[in-house]
Amino acid sequence: MNGPSGDPEWFRVFSPAPDAAVRLVCLPHAGGSASFYFPVAKALSPSVEVLAVQYPGRQDRRMEPLVEDIGTLADRIAEELTAYRDTPLALFGHSMGAVTGFEVAQRLEARGDGLVELFVSGRRAPSASRAERWHDASDAQLVAEIKSHRAAGSELLDDPEMRAMLLPTIRADYKAVETHVYRPGAAVRCPVTAFTGDADPKVTVDEALAWRDHTSGDFHSEVFTGGHFYLSDHTAAVLRTVSARLTASLAGAV
Repeated sequence: MNGPSGDPEWFRVFSPAPDAAVRLVCLPHAGGSASFYFPVAKALSPSVEVLAVQYPGRQDRRMEPLVEDIGTLADRIAEELTAYRDTPLALFGHSMGAVTGFEVAQRLEARGDGLVELFVSGRRAPSASRAERWHDASDAQLVAEIKSHRAAGSELLDDPEMRAMLLPTIRADYKAVETHVYRPGAAVRCPVTAFTGDADPKVTVDEALAWRDHTSGDFHSEVFTGGHFYLSDHTAAVLRTVSARLTASLAGAV
């Protein structure tokens, strides 16, 4: 499926659901790809159609320039979503994807495209900033940082060839997140649901709860056991909440 600009496809539709009442646009974490959301697409179909975002510079888009700026990335994704205005949209982002999703949501709302809901996972609120510079770290330090989160596939970094191929993408993504500047007062109108792990070193529960300050709509939060990738152990529970929230929002109950 090609976007309106004719660029290589930005979205993977792993489980087409043409009769779905809502599309859920899923944005990956730093170093991640659309395939991270394959299980989500399968689980939510056919009631929800998942559009998994494929950022430039990875997998089948590996020959395209990396994007080291969240604003630029959000601009491009919002533009490509113009082709999907026929069905209500919701956004789900994990870690870097949460930051990017928040920026995409603001752009969509600014042009008059309301959202059903914004789901943010594994990321502190934009106003809860930390001074992190992992994108400037040595390769060894960056690898250690990534592996400490126990993400699926991080063992690939043990292979020198794979490490040489993957690190530039991961470093660019880290730079995009770490250099992103919060604009005081930035908020969305749609409901926001924040998910976090209780032992996530990247975000405390209080930092996740601060997302309530970034919406004029309803706010909901849930805390699960686990670290930065708690999602891998609690996918079913998270998706039950996503489904329930989408149903309620579409019915005007949220």
